[in-house]
Amino acid sequence: MRASARSAVFLDRDGTLNVERHYLCRPDQFELFPGVGEALRRLTDAGLRLFVVTNQSGIGRGYFTVQELEAVHSRMRELLSPQGVRFEQIYVAPESPGQPSRYRKPSPQALLDARDAYGVDLARSFMVGDKWIDVETGQNAGCAANLLVRTGYGAETERRERDRLTGAVVVDDLPAAAEWILNHHPAVPNPALAPS
Repeated sequence: MRASARSAVFLDRDGTLNVERHYLCRPDQFELFPGVGEALRRLTDAGLRLFVVTNQSGIGRGYFTVQELEAVHSRMRELLSPQGVRFEQIYVAPESPGQPSRYRKPSPQALLDARDAYGVDLARSFMVGDKWIDVETGQNAGCAANLLVRTGYGAETERRERDRLTGAVVVDDLPAAAEWILNHHPAVPNPALAPS
C-alpha cells in the first residue's frame, strides 16, 4: 500500500462536481462540469480515496424522495465510470435545516465516519466545495487543506466570506483544485519523483 493510500478528498456535489440546479432531483438534470471526470481520475491515480458529502434538504422538505436522489447518484456514477472514477461512499444529509442531522454540513461527522470506516488520515486529506459550509466542514474535521471552487456558489462565497476564507485555498474549479492538491501539498507524492 502506498503512503498516500489513506489520504482522501471529500467533495461537495452540487456546484462542485455538477452544475447547480435548484433542488436537483432528476437524472436528466445532472450535468458534470467540464474536466471533472479527468480531475477525479488524476486524484484516484495518485492514491487518494474519493468521498462525496452532500446536504440534500429537498428530501426533508418533501421536494423529492430518497429513491429519486439515488437515481441522480446512479447517473453521476454512470457519467464518471468511463474515467474509472469510483467513490468509496456518498454521505447524504437528507434533513431540512431545522431538523436534527448527523451529517448536515458544517458537521464533520461524515468525515469522521470515513476516518473510522476506511482508515482515512484526515490530517492528510482535503475538503473541496463551493460554499463556506464546505470549508468549515473540512476545518472542523482537521483536514490538511480546504478548497473553495468558484463554480456554483463559489464566486459569490468568495466575495461574501473573504475575511473568513483566509485559511482556505480558492481556485477556479475542480480541475484546478485537483491540480493544487497534486502539486502543492506534501501529503501527496509527485509521481514524477517516484523511483522507477
